[in-house]
Amino acid sequence: MPDFHTPAGLGEEPHALPSGYDAPPRLGLQLSVVIPVYNELATLPRVLRAVALALPGVAREVLLVDDGSRDGTRQWIEATFPHQANRIAGLRRRDDGSIEFLSDAELSSAPHGSCERPAGLLAVRPCLHPANRGKGAALRSGLAMAKGDVIVIQDADLEYDPANWTAMFRLMQIGVADVVYGSRFYGRPHRTLYLYHYLGNRLISAFFNLLFDQTLTDLETCYKMFRRAVIEDVALVSDDFGIEVELSAAFARSRRWRIYECAIDYYGRTYEEGKKIGWRDGLLALWYVVKFRFREPRHR
Repeated sequence: MPDFHTPAGLGEEPHALPSGYDAPPRLGLQLSVVIPVYNELATLPRVLRAVALALPGVAREVLLVDDGSRDGTRQWIEATFPHQANRIAGLRRRDDGSIEFLSDAELSSAPHGSCERPAGLLAVRPCLHPANRGKGAALRSGLAMAKGDVIVIQDADLEYDPANWTAMFRLMQIGVADVVYGSRFYGRPHRTLYLYHYLGNRLISAFFNLLFDQTLTDLETCYKMFRRAVIEDVALVSDDFGIEVELSAAFARSRRWRIYECAIDYYGRTYEEGKKIGWRDGLLALWYVVKFRFREPRHR
């Protein structure tokens, strides 16, 4: 397994790197995938399979943070990934549709052709909160554990497809981006759902852009990919969905990080399918934009 304790390239300033579309891509970048989980037993194994098959040739660690789930998710994580770091060598779909995650020994004894292999070296590192603390708290736990050169946030509910990481990660490899947002509003396939969610997201994004002098189209997107150096000095404090605004404020406030957007697919859920965001979260997001614009940032 690659040594995530001493990732290549960390600490290098953007101007010190050859960059541009004609620059040779940096093939040694390692990826940390932070997945906050709360009551996602039905979808989490499928999300982990998609994470394992994305980005061929890229070594990745998955920081799996269960935030006090009560539907059996926590027990499944404990049984499937019992160690602090679990090397995943193969994946196998059972007859009932469930997915197994295999060690090297289990893969070697499996019938030939019955398993899929991860696209790159893969380790899963679980973190179990004893009680529900909120998405922000789960993300902060995962970000504190991350050791890769690049970090990406992944939800556990099948709304976002890790296959979309390819274009985002390449901007990191060729050295032109420090932060990349996956925007749902650039014409890629996306499920049409709630008008007021759409208007609220655009309002929050516009308000953020006004206060932080940015042009982001999708502030509330899950897909935020960034170099670990971007947040190494930042002490995040949000426990709830305000973490989305707080992270963006940390990216934009210093005015030294190069921020990009890429189009992504979006397979949105209804409330009946488990969607958790409501109108109160939208109002809070507007408040957080003001709070994190004028509040003195905390540093580690």
